[in-house]
Amino acid sequence: MKYALIRRHRRVWPIRVQCRMLRVSVAGYHEHFVRHLQITRRRHLSAEALVVQIRAVYVAHRGAYGWPRIWRAVCARGIRVGKQRVQKLMLQHGIRARGKRRFRLTTDNRHGPPITPNQAWTGDIT
Repeated sequence: MKYALIRRHRRVWPIRVQCRMLRVSVAGYHEHFVRHLQITRRRHLSAEALVVQIRAVYVAHRGAYGWPRIWRAVCARGIRVGKQRVQKLMLQHGIRARGKRRFRLTTDNRHGPPITPNQAWTGDIT
């Protein structure tokens, strides 16, 4: 937390003064800064590489998956990515889930005259 404060206010005060006020070493700050840069470089995947992964999941599921399912599938592949990033990339590249089929009524309930019970009985017991 202290290092984040230093990074935010770096331009106002020299780093040495900020480190002294927060009681952290300058070397510790620089190690933290370098480590933070390495982690962010490792974590981020380029947009083109991520679109390739999104298209692979989309094709594998025959276009039925929308962004929530695609995001879960990409995360299951071990790629750390945010929901909004997947949603935005899919929108930019025109990747959309197929809609569900429309419900069709197949039974015809429009009969002629209404059927009244106990009006006409027929039977044969031979």
